[in-house]
Amino acid sequence: MANANTKRVKSSEIELKDRLVGIQRVTKVTKGGRHFSFSAIVVVGNENGIVGYGLGKANEVTEAISKGIDDAKKNLIKVPVVNDTVPHEQEARYGGAQVFIKPASGGTGVIAGGAMRAVLESVGIHDVLAKSKGSSNPHNVVKATVKALENMRDAYTVAKHRGVNLDVVFNG
Repeated sequence: MANANTKRVKSSEIELKDRLVGIQRVTKVTKGGRHFSFSAIVVVGNENGIVGYGLGKANEVTEAISKGIDDAKKNLIKVPVVNDTVPHEQEARYGGAQVFIKPASGGTGVIAGGAMRAVLESVGIHDVLAKSKGSSNPHNVVKATVKALENMRDAYTVAKHRGVNLDVVFNG
């Protein structure tokens, strides 16, 4: 699903910090009784333009979290960050979740809800206005946020794609 400008990154090259977005206790009812397990969604990033998310499932909470971290390290993407914010407005949908991300001036901070905030802070974005509409399911909100960040393009990428100089992109 990655577009042409998205760059996949190997996790062995960088120092990643993980954030637990959500954890759920899942119950499976069998003939012998109830069987409990845990599902965890985790976001990892280096706070300098690289982010990934992962889902871990296990019988113990700590094991589910570590599986989620391992899964997130396999799905890293590079996001353009310009002056501690995003380069342009972007919308994305995943399932019932819809997110809107807008650049903000310096000193604004991260104005975003729980699951979106974890993703945006892991990327290293310090000033952004973001809105989550529709479903508040953390899994879908995280996936929609990553999808929106994946579609971001900085001015250099746009100029290269169009085959023009950088000043033509801004002066049109």
